[in-house]
Amino acid sequence: MSACAVAQAVPVPSAPTAPPTPTVDNAVLRNVQNFLAPQQISTSLSIVLLVTVLSLAPAILVMTTSFTRIIVVLGFLRQAMATQQSPPNQVLIGLALFLTFFIMAPTYQEVNQKAIQPYIRGEITSQQEVMTAALEPIRTFMFKQVNPRDLALFIEIAKLPRPNTPDDVPTLVLVPGFILSELRIAFQIGFLIYIPFLIIDMVVASTLMAMGMLMLPPVFVSLPFKIIMFVLADGWRLMLESLVQSFQ
Repeated sequence: MSACAVAQAVPVPSAPTAPPTPTVDNAVLRNVQNFLAPQQISTSLSIVLLVTVLSLAPAILVMTTSFTRIIVVLGFLRQAMATQQSPPNQVLIGLALFLTFFIMAPTYQEVNQKAIQPYIRGEITSQQEVMTAALEPIRTFMFKQVNPRDLALFIEIAKLPRPNTPDDVPTLVLVPGFILSELRIAFQIGFLIYIPFLIIDMVVASTLMAMGMLMLPPVFVSLPFKIIMFVLADGWRLMLESLVQSFQ
């Protein structure tokens, strides 16, 4: 067989064809353009901001209301009585929440009257105006409870000029000052709570040492006396009454 016949018998590979150019559907392109429009971006950011605020709602409730002082004081009371997990955490947190709602009811009613209801009626259309109107009663409550020294500390840390009016104090500076004041007051109340229970522990421990019962833990003997003293003195009523009146 000749070389020409062999060359004709072998198939010649065809040249590679270029891949087809991808085409974008007009409907998809319009959707992308609409999504990237400034109005849609603003709406998306508003939704993200709303979800963020809702996720931080428990922290906002804890840090800008009377909840911090109440739950810390109730925790000190349980430790002073040495009752371990009685009352349980769920009971203490529930009691602190309901007391918080009771104490903050006038403030939240003012928020409803000045911000929420005008926004529903259409008298306020800007979200910035709604936030400003809603923060005003809450800021007033925090200003009544904050210690001026704590507020001055965070103003100094933030390197802000000395404010002339409460409106000159930013909320981001007011909130940590309010939290610090609440913790200080709660620990002061906790110290006063510990004193009568500490006296009972000391009396019981001295009695056991005088009787030579050194191996008996004093807490086992003093616990019933603490409970009966707290019940006879109507301790829960006095404690809750003092906590509520401390915010007035």
